[in-house]
Amino acid sequence: MKKIDLNCDMGESFGAWTMGLDGDVIRYVASANIACGYHAGDAHVMYKTVKLAKDHGVGIGAHPGYPDLVGFGRRNMDCTPGEVRDYVAYQIGAMKAFCALHGVPLQHVKPHGSLYNMSVGNEALIRAIVEAIAGIDKNVIYLALGGAQAPLVTRIAGEAGIRVAFEAFPDRAYTPEGKLAPRSQPGAVIKDPKVAAERALRMAKEGKIITTDGSVLAMQIDTICVHGDNPSAVELVKNIRSSIEGEGITVEPMGKFIK
Repeated sequence: MKKIDLNCDMGESFGAWTMGLDGDVIRYVASANIACGYHAGDAHVMYKTVKLAKDHGVGIGAHPGYPDLVGFGRRNMDCTPGEVRDYVAYQIGAMKAFCALHGVPLQHVKPHGSLYNMSVGNEALIRAIVEAIAGIDKNVIYLALGGAQAPLVTRIAGEAGIRVAFEAFPDRAYTPEGKLAPRSQPGAVIKDPKVAAERALRMAKEGKIITTDGSVLAMQIDTICVHGDNPSAVELVKNIRSSIEGEGITVEPMGKFIK
């Protein structure tokens, strides 16, 4: 039976500031990417979000970003690979501590925001992230963008002895080369819920995406990233899961099927 994971960013509240509808979206996803305090989140939010994921049987992931609370980790930073390795290691360590408090394993690591985007196809940054993961726990999965960079990530992760999972975004447009279209381009973000749901189902069922020029690309898709930070998005996540399971596809945490 075909299997797919649905992942969502969570735990992005900070202090008295609340962001996201974690309590609603947690019911429909299989894995949670939890902020580690650098771009969002704090110690108390991390504790509560790990517990929320545990209570719902959701796989737990560290979501490390650049040290940029003010910019929400979305601003590019001129960091050396060594600095990136240390930032990622620091945040993985913090998340593993809260996992230990709740008696659950850390399933995966997914970089956040600018760190995620800057690492796409960048061998030095990929190696820095992989070094941090492998040096701490080789059972942890590296979650990366699928498509054009997949062979590079697969090779680097394999050399380090860790597993890698690839994700796709149903609400983002892809170039014919299999890369995410820059947000500055018209149509880069797909806002029609029906279209996003249809794209998610194609990704889960066929492992295919439709690019900006109308061509179809096949790619490895282990998990689909969904967003649930507003009421309409939560409904979309619910519909995506329902349509996928309606096709006989099992939705479960990536740690259960990634080899």
